[in-house]
Amino acid sequence: MKILKLAIYKTYAIINSNKHLKRFKPVVEAADEFFFGTDKVTLFTPHIEDGIDIKRYMSFVIIGLLPATIASIYFFGPRVIAMIAVSYIFGGLTEVVFSAVRRKPVHEGFLVTGLIFPLVLPPLVPLWMVALGVVFGVMFGKEVFGGTGRNIFNPALVGRVFVSLAFPSVFSASWKMPLSDTITSATPLVGFKSAHAIPDLYSLLLGSQPGSIGEVFRIGIIAGGIFLILVKIIDWRIPLSYLGMVFIFASLGNKMNPEVFAPAAFQLLAGGLLFGAFFMATDPVTSPFTKAGRWVYGILLGVITVSIRSLSGFVEGVMFSILLMNAFAPLIDTIVVNLRFKEIRK
Repeated sequence: MKILKLAIYKTYAIINSNKHLKRFKPVVEAADEFFFGTDKVTLFTPHIEDGIDIKRYMSFVIIGLLPATIASIYFFGPRVIAMIAVSYIFGGLTEVVFSAVRRKPVHEGFLVTGLIFPLVLPPLVPLWMVALGVVFGVMFGKEVFGGTGRNIFNPALVGRVFVSLAFPSVFSASWKMPLSDTITSATPLVGFKSAHAIPDLYSLLLGSQPGSIGEVFRIGIIAGGIFLILVKIIDWRIPLSYLGMVFIFASLGNKMNPEVFAPAAFQLLAGGLLFGAFFMATDPVTSPFTKAGRWVYGILLGVITVSIRSLSGFVEGVMFSILLMNAFAPLIDTIVVNLRFKEIRK
């Protein structure tokens, strides 16, 4: 490590002595902070004393994702590792290019995006498509808005929507059954939509039903989500209100029209709902910052998700509902704050 530290210092010296090379300083800073941490503080006010910086925050989220990630490698094989590696390489290079052009440091935010993106894809997506999707997601989901902390939409979901719309056959043609060599096109949600078939709920929990890479092992997702709540990385209000409203709305809909609305328990466990509720809807940058706003945000997510699943031509509504509510998150906060100020003035 001493040799690496010395090499980084020498690279700093070379870059600082040549004005044409200074635009590459963020790349060296990213490597320095990745291996040795940082002693920098926030450049602009407000300064808040807290034991968790961005890097530690991202580290906790990655720890929370580990059960689902390890399970996906176990279920679908080493190809998952290749997909994650491609996501990190090409998405990371996109971040580095934009940081070099802007002459700003590379932020650690991509550590989570680079892992989440392949986890929301089917297991048989070509690697070149993974690269294209993550580049699109980082570029148009985050960098065009100014980078980490300024994005309106979740970059991983932007990339996922792009891939699903540009290459729809990948999401409908073939899915790999976990722990087998069987290829099927019928995910649980597709099965209900086409034939009102509902699989055993235990098989959904344990990951023996087809689906996106990171969504199949629900027990691991729940464990990771509870961990993030306990360490106060995510606010419990969002997943609770989201999942709670899905349960309530699906229960009412199933009683009125069971042919259209799937049972509530199935709705909770099928598709990417649990993964989205714990790891994507709770993104602090793209979700409301007020407590009341988070309740509203989660409730609307639940209503939209069940509505898309049951009343539209799409079988899954998680990614569309989260992206839609990402756009309305600032408005929700504005309304909540204005209502509070009106109460104070009274």
